[in-house]
Amino acid sequence: MPAKSKAQQTASGAALSAKRGETSKNKVKGASKSTEKSMSEKQPEEFASTKTKGKPERVAK
Repeated sequence: MPAKSKAQQTASGAALSAKRGETSKNKVKGASKSTEKSMSEKQPEEFASTKTKGKPERVAK
């Protein structure tokens, strides 16, 4: 499942970094923190690998 916005792609990248141990889990905040806890490593990887060209910065809920 690809990311729907640049913000979602960025948050997923941060969550993936924390899950892999490249970034301290204490430094992860907000959406990245909940994503890191709730998803397996494969799911944020799919979101983080999404190309951002043509994607909006944010999507309204």
